Order: sequence, then C-alpha cells, then structure tokens
Amino acid sequence: MRRLLVPLCALLLAGGAWAGKPSPTLIPGAFPTDRQPDGNTIIFEDRRGLIVVDTGRHKEHQQAILDLARARHKPIVAIVNTHWHLDHSGGNQELRAVYPRAKLYTSEAVYGALDHFLARSLEQARKMLADPALSEADKAEIRLGYDAILDRRDLIPDMPVTGTTRLPYAGHYLELRLAPRAATEGDVWVYDPRAHIVAAGDLVVLPLPFFDTACGEGWRHALAAIDRTDFDVLYPGHGPALSHPSLSLYRWAFDRLLDCAKGADAKQVCAEGWVRDAGPLLTSEQDRARSRQYLEYYIDKVLRDPKVQAEYCGPVATPAAASG
Repeated sequence: MRRLLVPLCALLLAGGAWAGKPSPTLIPGAFPTDRQPDGNTIIFEDRRGLIVVDTGRHKEHQQAILDLARARHKPIVAIVNTHWHLDHSGGNQELRAVYPRAKLYTSEAVYGALDHFLARSLEQARKMLADPALSEADKAEIRLGYDAILDRRDLIPDMPVTGTTRLPYAGHYLELRLAPRAATEGDVWVYDPRAHIVAAGDLVVLPLPFFDTACGEGWRHALAAIDRTDFDVLYPGHGPALSHPSLSLYRWAFDRLLDCAKGADAKQVCAEGWVRDAGPLLTSEQDRARSRQYLEYYIDKVLRDPKVQAEYCGPVATPAAASG
C-alpha cells in the first residue's frame, strides 16, 4: 500500500492536486433521499464533438447535458454507458432524440439485464403504476425507469465493449476497459492515457459502494486494475473527483469491507468498519449514516446470500435478439 504512505491531506478531495491539467466536464449526479439517484456525467470534448459518459435518469440532468452541447456548438458524437443501471443510462433516448447519430458504447451485460433484472423491474413498475393510492409524483418517478426499459434500442450498444476498446478522441484514443462481474455483469471504465484521467462509473461510488447487482470478488479485481493504472484524476459514478491516493484508500477500505462480510462479524461491525476506514472520503454525518444503513442491507441481502452471489458472479450472459 505504498500510495497510502502520504500525508493525510493528499488523501482528501482537494481539486488543486491536478490544477492546470486538461480535464473533461463533470455534470454532477445527485443522491437525494426522496427519489432515485442520477449518476455523474463526464463529458470529453474534441473538435468533432462531445463524448458523453453516462446520461443520468432525470430530465433536468439530461437537459444540463444538452445545454452544454448547445453552448459549445458541438454535437454529441458518442455515448458511453459504464453500465446498465438506469441512473447512468436512462437519458440515452433523450440525448439521441436530439443527436441521432451518436453511437452507444457499452458492455453486452445489458442484454441479460433487459431479460432478467430490468424485466422484473418493469413488471413491478406496471403494478405500482396501476395502484390508485400512489401519488402522481411517485408515478412520474416510476415512469422514468419504465419508459427507459421499454426503449431497448437506446440501451443496447452500437459498439459493444467486449474487451479494451479504443474510441478516437483529440488526436489519440480513449480506452474503454471492461470489468467483468463487478458492480454489474459487465462494467466499462474509461481511461485517457494522455491526460491520465479515469471515469470509473459505479466501480467507485461515494459515500459507499452500491452492491445491488454486484459480484464482490470481481469488483475487488476491478479496483485493483484501476489502481495499477497511471492516472491522476478519477471521476466516480457518484461523488466528487478523487486523486490516485484517494482511490487507493477507497480500494483498501473496500477490500476490508469485503473481507469482513466474508467473516463472522455482525453486519453492523462491517458497516462501521467502512465508515472508519473510508473516513477521509466521507464528508458529512449524512454520508456516514447512509453508509451504515445501506451496507447493513447489502451485507445481509447480497454479499452473504450464496444464491445472489452465485447469480451475479456467474458467466456473462449471451446477447439475446434486441427488440423494440
């Protein structure tokens, strides 16, 4: 853990650590208590146009992306979905309605998700939308996901990422790298080798890792691969940008959390361990409280459930015929 042997201030989220280096534009996501989240959007820009990494869930988030494109007088030429969770892919249709020539890059894990996890979500949404007791505000929130799942064409890739894939950018390439069986069945993370920048999607999430569809051991390997990469700035799927030493701390805390979940300690002990180990990255008492709440659930329902881990750590699904 050589990278952890630095002054504590270097582990904090100080943006000055990479001042003056070229960087993409971050449109921050949101993690409110009263509705579904939006993931971060990272936008790379060159002469051809904009490369949009993740598109959010809510209309106002997508509008911020479109406003940026109009302000720069450049088209969106490519969309990269780091994974199929709808807070990262739900805006594909809205962006391609305006820029229909934008090519979608993502992993083939979305096929299995559409036929299983998202299919179950669609059925649940139908039942909830038919409930007369549900408020119109709640129904509007549910319809966002419902409509996105029905729109299969804007979720499946034009350019499948099945291994390291090069996307032309600014006279060189962005590298799209695949992490199998990690936060999802196939996560894509983006590396700019010239600027030493990573966009990690939900392989890095603050204030805590979201294990809803995760294979713990595969995720551990993905973080190790990112940590071995020569980068200075990392944009997570949720939360502020991190320095490389901060990512190393995140990885160390993640490994200890996973090891605890594999042991006999109570779930509360493991969750509290994350709060302690990742402490410099958790900026508020709300972060710490949410970490405890969510991680106690994830340890019970995902990490310590053999059937769930067998499902999420199994072989990558074979693409099915797309429809819609």
